[in-house]
Amino acid sequence: MKNIDVNNEAISSTLIKTFKNNYQKELSNTVLRHALTKNQISDIIYDSKNEVDARYVFSNEVKTLPACNQEVSGRCWIFAGLNVLREIIAKKLNLKEFELSQNYVALFDKLEKCNYLLTSIISLIENEPNERVLMHLLVNGVGDGGQWDMFKNIVKKYGIVPKSAFNETYQSSHTQMSNQLINSYIRNFAYEAQKLKKAKKDKEIGILKEEYLGKIYNLLINSFGVPPTKFDFEYYDKDDVYHLEKDLTPNSFFNKYIGETINDYISIINSPTADKPFYKVYTIDFLNNVVEGDLIKHLNLPMERIKELVEKQINDNEIVWFGSDVSFYRDRKSGIWDDLSFDYISAFDFDLKFDKAGMLDYHASVMNHAMCLTGYNKKDGVTNRYKVENSWGSDVGNKGYFLMSASWFDSFVYQVVILKKYLTKKELNAYNSEPIVLYPWDPMGTLAD
Repeated sequence: MKNIDVNNEAISSTLIKTFKNNYQKELSNTVLRHALTKNQISDIIYDSKNEVDARYVFSNEVKTLPACNQEVSGRCWIFAGLNVLREIIAKKLNLKEFELSQNYVALFDKLEKCNYLLTSIISLIENEPNERVLMHLLVNGVGDGGQWDMFKNIVKKYGIVPKSAFNETYQSSHTQMSNQLINSYIRNFAYEAQKLKKAKKDKEIGILKEEYLGKIYNLLINSFGVPPTKFDFEYYDKDDVYHLEKDLTPNSFFNKYIGETINDYISIINSPTADKPFYKVYTIDFLNNVVEGDLIKHLNLPMERIKELVEKQINDNEIVWFGSDVSFYRDRKSGIWDDLSFDYISAFDFDLKFDKAGMLDYHASVMNHAMCLTGYNKKDGVTNRYKVENSWGSDVGNKGYFLMSASWFDSFVYQVVILKKYLTKKELNAYNSEPIVLYPWDPMGTLAD
């Protein structure tokens, strides 16, 4: 560190004494300390004044299938994406229970992300490891996260299968260790590739990449299982009638029940920061999974317009994939997300929430979880809460479904996936224009970390 006056900037014993005296003057500090000794912070600061509106009753909602469970993994975006697709299939087939294989999509996503990252490292091979873009890629590596367009890229290329055709393994639902191994491989590749480059052995870099990708493939198959190339689809419909479809492939199953419909969904964000004017479309540099796949694209719109689009889609019996920040103002057990129900100010004299643009610019809040909106409630003509399909199992919330207040939506929802048919000509033209390229570390890309 440079240009610091140690005498003026160091924490002195006098300052510590002042802090201590001020702390002891406030009896509330003693009470709070006692309470926090054996209780969660969220339990202590919970404010029940808004419970009258925290009801799992919604004036407009889509009747959906039971909640799923991503276990100890960061595959929320895949679970939410497959929840959208399974509702389409369930309506066509009149199903009361159905789940698509999250493991299948996650396996091929991980393989494709590794190939994309290895390719990106090669494109930056002349940079030093501490150059910011390369360092960002090496530090973040390959994880479980992703974006809607990344989901779309995988299912269009590899198809989908019912969960019964490719179930979970321990590793697929507990991904920390396999991710560590993969990223060790990738960083080792970067080291070896740069040595080859400095030795002017450029032709050997491609060979090295294929070798490392083969090692990663073996690890993924050993961890997640051998994905099916053909399967039979057996199910009962709501009338308990048995059905059997034989000799399906993942791609034929996808094409039969989803097909071109997947291209009707686009990503819309609310980022009210100075660098992202509304009615412009954005992409993020070095963020994708399938090298030949579609770009990740986000159309930036005002929040009021986003809420209109969400309600239109739900009114037409279509659920809405969305990305948000679930770090704040929530109770995992009850499933309530409401910034007005958690009083940080009285307890800590500090409000975690400031203006949305500032929170994004200073990374006080970023997208870290994807779910589905399945309903909303209007009271006196004003929307006051939303129904959320989460992927944390059925033991939390209301059988896995959560409740979100309108004010929490305004503050912490950053992305929704909407059918093109609801957009105006102006919005569609903006989406179809040349995207503005954002830095790899932009907060609109953090869901893919």
